Amino acid sequence: MTPIDRRRALRTGAGAAVAALALGCGGPGPAPTGTGATPRGTGATPQGPGATTGPAPAARRFPGRPAEIVHGPRDRDRVALTFHGGGDPATARAVLAEAERAGARITVLAVGSWLDHHPELARRILDGGHDLGNHTQNHRTITELPEAEAAAEITACAQRLRRLTGSAGTWFRPSRTRFTTPLLTRLAQRAGYPHTLSYDLDSLDFTSPGATAVTRTVTGQIRRGSVVSLHFGYADTVAALPALLDDLHRRGLRAVTTTELLS
Repeated sequence: MTPIDRRRALRTGAGAAVAALALGCGGPGPAPTGTGATPRGTGATPQGPGATTGPAPAARRFPGRPAEIVHGPRDRDRVALTFHGGGDPATARAVLAEAERAGARITVLAVGSWLDHHPELARRILDGGHDLGNHTQNHRTITELPEAEAAAEITACAQRLRRLTGSAGTWFRPSRTRFTTPLLTRLAQRAGYPHTLSYDLDSLDFTSPGATAVTRTVTGQIRRGSVVSLHFGYADTVAALPALLDDLHRRGLRAVTTTELLS
């Protein structure tokens, strides 16, 4: 059975899961991330093809690449789907499961306070073979913060990641801004991230436009080397993934981690 056939066979079940998420979350918007949002330690961590038991990979320097990564090489059939890590943990698990059923690997930029409430998701992401990185501690508008506060946002999330995984993560993406600044680049490098991670394609899934619109936006603009911005916490994103991944497969594009995209 081909990857497309498998995804089509599973789509009925995926649709039911999305419907259940919408009912449980009160619609497609992100659910609160308080301490009562999900129980901890309720089951064994899924073990995917990239399952890890030791410290997680650390950030790498990619010689010849700029300090701010916006996209990868345009001459290879690879793209990176990157997800802002926050919101209802049920949608995070649904995104991971759908990506793994399709043989795709993603990059998750996690908010530190989200990991404080859902620490089991750090290892779940890594055990699926995905990249895990830093999206600041509290998801504040980091470009408006004084230097000391901006630095604290970066280092606090890095500390959470180290405590949970043994590593500060492979990437840093500033919060509430698409592009970095010289100050943020310097602070990120001081915290151990040689590069900051931007993107060249915004799915706009956080506006809850509907699954069809999310799929259309991504498939209409994606090309070799694209880095796509998506979000956990939105039912539209989960519902859009099967068609989105089918389209990538038809075009011969592989969804890989950002580390693999640049390697």
